[in-house]
Amino acid sequence: MSDPSPVPLGRSSLAALVELERVSQPYPLSAAQLKAALTDDADVVLGLEEEGGLIGHAILSRQPFDAELQAILVAPHQRRRGLGVALMEAVIAQARVWKSERLLLEVRAANAPAITLYRRMGFAEDGRRRDYYPSLDGAGREDALLMSCRLSGA
Repeated sequence: MSDPSPVPLGRSSLAALVELERVSQPYPLSAAQLKAALTDDADVVLGLEEEGGLIGHAILSRQPFDAELQAILVAPHQRRRGLGVALMEAVIAQARVWKSERLLLEVRAANAPAITLYRRMGFAEDGRRRDYYPSLDGAGREDALLMSCRLSGA
């Protein structure tokens, strides 16, 4: 069986998105946040489905000149299959369709696998937000790295 390709998700995917976030994230996006992403004309939610179940998603937001990756995740039991790369390729393609100049994101400073993926996809670090995220162990705060990839002229 071949790996799934990212497809745009609609409102009917809300329950599956909520469940994927709940089982995959220590700080999941709320149903209200996910519903807003699914219904906002400035956002696109891309999903990876396999055997009728949602196994990954990415949320991309269109801004006046840039696009921003709001969230990306692959279910823990589906990681290390290249699905994050497939989602990122679809995100970059959508940002180019929008004619965005740059694609922006922020990531936990300690999330080495994600940072490696983003660098591999052409992102560079632009800055740092100190104490931005609650720590995963609940004992403090964690920095966010600000990263971007230039898309104009591509």
